[in-house]
Amino acid sequence: MRSVTLHVDDRPSLSGRGKSKPKAQPARKSPSRLKIRWPGALRSRSSRRAALAGSGMLVLLIAAALFPGKKVENQLVAWSGQAGYRVDDIFVEGRARTPRDQLLTALGVKRGDAILSVDLAAAQKRIEEIPWVRTATVERRLPNQIHILITERSPIALWQNKGRYFLVDHDGQIVGDQIDDYAGLPLTVGEGAPDHAAELLALLESEPALKDRVKAATWVGERRWNIMLDRTPDGIEVRLPEEDAESAWHDLAKLDQEKSLLERQVGVIDMRLPDRLVLRAANAPHEQAAGPVAKKKLSNGKDA
Repeated sequence: MRSVTLHVDDRPSLSGRGKSKPKAQPARKSPSRLKIRWPGALRSRSSRRAALAGSGMLVLLIAAALFPGKKVENQLVAWSGQAGYRVDDIFVEGRARTPRDQLLTALGVKRGDAILSVDLAAAQKRIEEIPWVRTATVERRLPNQIHILITERSPIALWQNKGRYFLVDHDGQIVGDQIDDYAGLPLTVGEGAPDHAAELLALLESEPALKDRVKAATWVGERRWNIMLDRTPDGIEVRLPEEDAESAWHDLAKLDQEKSLLERQVGVIDMRLPDRLVLRAANAPHEQAAGPVAKKKLSNGKDA
């Protein structure tokens, strides 16, 4: 005997006549699932993740407070790494010249390390020892980010020492020896010159017309500058005094403007004596330069 399948249409008729209304069937209940209704401020996934991270951190801190000791601390750090508090990303801001490998080596952190194990103060100190770095800030951003903000040094001068050239910043710090992009900076020579590079730059900039003619500056005897100007093939050496070098530099600019001093055949302009100006002719060390020079008395070519 064949099986018969009946398709029953239990929908109410359009007319509603001759048929009784079907009884309402009880609604089927779907399997229950636990649903958490987050507050408005925590509806986004990132906000919830941050809230959970903060809660987890609070638990770890409470545990560390209740059970003090290095062993417990190490265990808690290990647990925190297993719970997801580990370094996944390292962000760096402000880096332009600082070598990447030097920065990572100084940080001493790699991906996967427990983020609570990072010694922020020690990492900051190591990073600030990199020549290009002036200041550094290292932050831990839970649950998985290390953020580094660095301020780099700005070279203001070159320093020639034992046949090599180095970059010097405003603090007298030796930044490095990659000078290709800084060939236009003032050149300094002499032991201790980097420590006084900022003073030299301020001095030169006080008379822009003279500054453009400066070839090099030599720090002499740890106390004063000799400035080499490039108006002649061999240059003109200006010997500035130890005291009040700025006034002497202004006097030189005025003398050149009024007397065209730098256009003469002068090899040395010695300004170390307060009451006189000593000139030496180019290619003739004992020859006195001709012509009066403002109110300063011209001496012979003897070095003061």
